[in-house]
Amino acid sequence: MGIFGRKSDAKDTTTAAPAAASADLAALTGDYTIDPSHSTFGFVARHAMVTNVKGTFHEFEGSLHLDGTDPSKSTASIDIKVESVETGSADRDGHLKSSDFFKVDEFPTMTFRSTKAEALGGDDYRITGDLEILGTTKPISIDLEFNGSAKDPFGNERVGFEGKAEILRSEWGLTWNAALETGGFLVSDKIKLNFDISAIKNAA
Repeated sequence: MGIFGRKSDAKDTTTAAPAAASADLAALTGDYTIDPSHSTFGFVARHAMVTNVKGTFHEFEGSLHLDGTDPSKSTASIDIKVESVETGSADRDGHLKSSDFFKVDEFPTMTFRSTKAEALGGDDYRITGDLEILGTTKPISIDLEFNGSAKDPFGNERVGFEGKAEILRSEWGLTWNAALETGGFLVSDKIKLNFDISAIKNAA
């Protein structure tokens, strides 16, 4: 996902130096596989205009190419099995999988393919790409924070990111709703997306 920097407790008001100036960032360059057991792809929707409902997709796979010398050359590819959605309510999950929403029998997978990555300064990055849901593809931008890199007890080299984005679900054909007697609608059009990603560097 083309996005990494170094953590620092001190605030720096100067312009961030190019990643090319950092030898340790260059060492992170390579191909990575997202670790599903330590990563989360979730969303938040407003319900009945008064509370938030949180959901998570439990089955997905993805890959990253990180370029520490030139972050703009980094890429990301993610495939999510929509049927794995979970919101804490079996009835609601079944409704989301139905023809009212995700139509999982016809469109079992949603995908993201990056088209652009950019450094915003410090540990902040932005990745833009094409999100496909229900056969409709539209661009979205995801703001990311680099959480660092480490070698785990099993010898795997890992990198971590947190990300967030907002979309209007109606733009992807997710238009089902129900009017409330007090005004407004049952489910918000605006959906907040959130990501916690741990990725393992592939063997050379």
